Amino acid sequence: MYIRTHIRGHELGLRFDGDQLTGVLEPGRHWTPNLLGRVRIEVVDRLAPWLIRSDLRAVLAAGVLDERLRVLDLGDHERAVVTVDGRVDRILMPGLYALFQDLRQVGVELFDVREGRLEHDGLSAILGSGSVLAGSDLETLLVAEGHVGLVYRDGRLAETMEPGRYALWRGAGSLRLMLVDLRETQTDVAGQELMTKDRVTLRLNAIVTWRVEDPVRAQAAAQDTNQALYRAAQLALRGLVGTRTLDELLTDKESAAAELQATLQARAHGLGLELIAFGIRDVILPGEMKELLNQVTEARKAAEAAVITRREETAAMRSQANTAKLLADNPTLMRMRELEVLCKVAEHSKLNVVLGNEGLTDKVINLL
Repeated sequence: MYIRTHIRGHELGLRFDGDQLTGVLEPGRHWTPNLLGRVRIEVVDRLAPWLIRSDLRAVLAAGVLDERLRVLDLGDHERAVVTVDGRVDRILMPGLYALFQDLRQVGVELFDVREGRLEHDGLSAILGSGSVLAGSDLETLLVAEGHVGLVYRDGRLAETMEPGRYALWRGAGSLRLMLVDLRETQTDVAGQELMTKDRVTLRLNAIVTWRVEDPVRAQAAAQDTNQALYRAAQLALRGLVGTRTLDELLTDKESAAAELQATLQARAHGLGLELIAFGIRDVILPGEMKELLNQVTEARKAAEAAVITRREETAAMRSQANTAKLLADNPTLMRMRELEVLCKVAEHSKLNVVLGNEGLTDKVINLL
């Protein structure tokens, strides 16, 4: 005939008559009449603090819990961040919610997903907690240093993001996130068969140094900006080689690279890129052409060596002629030269010298 119920201090008793909520039991001991067997008591914990029921809308319609509950009825474009005792508890999707606020400090912040980004004082806690993000409608984006983030909604650019960590709502249209690297990049342009102006076939390897100047234009101009720049560099190389002879390419690669860089600059700007440098790394010739060039180089060096030898011989003969003329004009100098020769001979031979008034040289020669 009676239902005995013990309600603890942090609990509350819900009295139902059939399926309708008719009253609330405060903490304490209660005897509830149940003459027809239609009464039931359900005990809920106010510290939870969520009131989760399949018949929540009917329970709230009774009005007996209005002063104890915080009720949230979120529309399609609304989301809510709920904090309990100053800590982020969860993110609410569209729907009906109720939570007790008489024993716990409950805070609620409403957001419109059409604004795009979630900005919250506890964003680090939200992004760092898997339980908070679970079931939410958030997309996280981490933009590292040297990068920029592009956010597209329904195919249109919505926002450009500097380095940092962000949370974006997915509930308003199609969302696409892209990271663009702003650092310098080097692209190797592999060798291709090219023909010079003098009809010599060769292969050129080049290197292009570039960086993204306009991230938005770079994403809109080409599906793959790196590949587009690579193809443009190949075409520029082919056009340049066809206007120069082999000797011009081999002797002045720097000016050729500068001309290539100027040609590519406009194309790179159209792709949203800044061309920093363009260099020709290798010029690869066919085997027979290498052999011919080696022979030409060898002949050229041999000719240069012969010219130097003849020049030195001519200089030596001119020096000897000058010396002979000087000795002929100065007899005393001639005598001193003869004595120097005798000194050199005496270093390696036994020499007897007979002194006289004249004819010293003749006597020495006779002794020898």
